[in-house]
Amino acid sequence: MTTSFQAGGRKTVLGMIHLEPLPGTPFAADGSLGGILDRAVRSATALRDGGADGCLVQTVDRVYSVEDDADPARVAAMTRVVRAVVEATAGDGFQVGVQLMRNAVRASLAVAKVAEASFIRAGTLVGATLTAQGLVQGNPHDVMEYRRRISAADVSVVSDADSMHFSWLGGDRPTGRVAKDAGQAGADAVCVSHPEERRVLDMVASAREWAPDLPVLLAGHTTHENAARLLAAADGAFVGTCLERGGWGGPIDPDRVRSYMEIVRGLER
Repeated sequence: MTTSFQAGGRKTVLGMIHLEPLPGTPFAADGSLGGILDRAVRSATALRDGGADGCLVQTVDRVYSVEDDADPARVAAMTRVVRAVVEATAGDGFQVGVQLMRNAVRASLAVAKVAEASFIRAGTLVGATLTAQGLVQGNPHDVMEYRRRISAADVSVVSDADSMHFSWLGGDRPTGRVAKDAGQAGADAVCVSHPEERRVLDMVASAREWAPDLPVLLAGHTTHENAARLLAAADGAFVGTCLERGGWGGPIDPDRVRSYMEIVRGLER
């Protein structure tokens, strides 16, 4: 369960696996778990076959609690799905991550530990952010205490510092300062995103200035066209839509993954 996030080292490309609403959530369809699990495994193997370094299994349940909490059925279902992905991709150094949205960080840690995944992504580890579901507040003390209690130090934590899922409430804190706060709170890497390339590069530069030893990943908005420019600055990326046939939510195309990875690996030569 080790991860290879490195500041200034080999780029880490993590494909997104978006799950349909799970049991224990308001919009879950009866009897859907088997299909959700099968699609997640197919997506993960397509990413592995295309040369990606790993994946993030992320819930898309339409509505979310703003608390660091999750329904037991939802946690159990996520554990089944993630464990199936881990087993299907074992043996190739393929990293599997967990994110129970909106901010069920402790549940994500529990799933990752039990399913033997590599890392979690925390939407709000420090500070607070406003979302469609309401105010989401970080609680790094309780998260890290729980991480210690379940012996999950081997599960890395990637924290959003400025992205589509997190924006510092009040807007007066530099991205780099948020990254530093997250690192001090126990994050092993941070992620940033914005539709405008210049803004993304500024975010990465700010994180480098404030927390030079902390790996910085891109949290969306990369494509085959801009990957070389953006990943020249960052240490890796979460990648979704541009790897899927038919746009967001479509099946992952191994050929699209291969062409994306050729661009990224070209930066390392």
